[in-house]
Amino acid sequence: MKSWLDRNGVADCDSVQTQDFLQCRTQASTAERLLPGSQFQRYTKGDKSVVRSSTPYTLSEQLAQYIDFVGGVHRFPSEQHVISREWDKRQTKRADLHLGVTPSVLRQRYNLSTVDIGTHPNNSQACAQFLEQYFHQADLNEFMQLFGGSFLHRTQVDEVIGQQGGGRAGLEASLDVEYIMSTGANISTWVFSNPGRHESQEPFLQWMLLLTNMSALPWVHTISYGDDEDSLSVAFMQRINTEFMKAAARGLTILFASGDDGAGCREVTKGKNGFRPSFPASSPYVTTVGGTAFKNPFQVTHEVTDYISGGGFSNVFPMPDYQVSAVSRYLQSSVKLPPNSYYNRSGRAYPDVAALSDNYWVVSNRIPIPWVSGTSASTPVFGGILSLINDNRLKRGLSPLGFLNPALYRLQGNQTNALYDVTEGCHLSCIDDVVLGQGFCAAPSWDPVTGWGSPNYPVLLKELLL
Repeated sequence: MKSWLDRNGVADCDSVQTQDFLQCRTQASTAERLLPGSQFQRYTKGDKSVVRSSTPYTLSEQLAQYIDFVGGVHRFPSEQHVISREWDKRQTKRADLHLGVTPSVLRQRYNLSTVDIGTHPNNSQACAQFLEQYFHQADLNEFMQLFGGSFLHRTQVDEVIGQQGGGRAGLEASLDVEYIMSTGANISTWVFSNPGRHESQEPFLQWMLLLTNMSALPWVHTISYGDDEDSLSVAFMQRINTEFMKAAARGLTILFASGDDGAGCREVTKGKNGFRPSFPASSPYVTTVGGTAFKNPFQVTHEVTDYISGGGFSNVFPMPDYQVSAVSRYLQSSVKLPPNSYYNRSGRAYPDVAALSDNYWVVSNRIPIPWVSGTSASTPVFGGILSLINDNRLKRGLSPLGFLNPALYRLQGNQTNALYDVTEGCHLSCIDDVVLGQGFCAAPSWDPVTGWGSPNYPVLLKELLL
């Protein structure tokens, strides 16, 4: 492949350590020659423009066997979004219900004591930022001063990989950093700042290739971003899955937010809707985190479904073996299932787990902001808890958790109380003409709204140390 590119004048290429991916830069005229039939033009909408081909391209059979996908040729960008896009709608709606979730509330609910902090020198955790979202160290410091409580914690991110943009901090970035560092307390934390776009959306593949090229990495990575499955090419998603598998082989644990659109909604044909899965939440090779809310909003009580919690079944990826038994049990026993035509019963089902996602306090641009909600909150919280478990595993000479799902489904299949089972509530979706109708509902054991439930740290720690 490299020699073919060289012969055609494409010399500005970088590889990765695994030697299975090339990143090359060239002019549109050269791309037209390498992809016979293509004709690239610039398309503009508002202040945004993209270069795309108005005609089909071809690949020789000899060349096609070496290529996973060709992106950025025909597909036009869909509207990008941060997963927690329901925040603005929810702030005024629920502002009067309670004072809000803080690190001390989370530690009380999930049974974390003041001594449950990280101390192992080789333990670390990370979150990744996209779509020009950046955090400020000053916000993190102020957040810990206000909400750090009595547990030992850090007030600085240790490593920032990538460029931090100037100007205002992003609410999403602030939330991710503050809560992974307050739950995974005193653990070295990195932030991966990923510039640019893939067809106007998050460059997940670029981020994963960056991880592939690094020899030393944090063990847990949490990501609060996602896109609709139908907005990405299948080949592109499959290539990202290859990188997820490589990360698992290295012992990394990768968590994605399940989304804030419930089961999602898309018009399949005129007047007929279907559910809309989110990717990478729907990948079989990541652990996906849904959202919950307190039953009694004024107290630390048991949890119920947060109605925005993303969940459902992939339309692209088949159901992995590790979850067949749990998902089959739900489908056979639930009495509130949506019509079969709305979802793919044989697809990868998500989320896998959940945590509180409702009414958080965040400091952003030096201002404490209440009532922030979304699975963007639950994901770094669960990630921080897994980092604490890794800390204990490393102290005992054990390997990090790595890809969690097979062990998680095996563990919960034995009906342990390592996770608080969430059995109340349904998430939103659309049924025919009802745009905000009912999607799936929570149920005993696993369900496609809250997964297996939220963490009971002492028991989860004990089970994952075995």
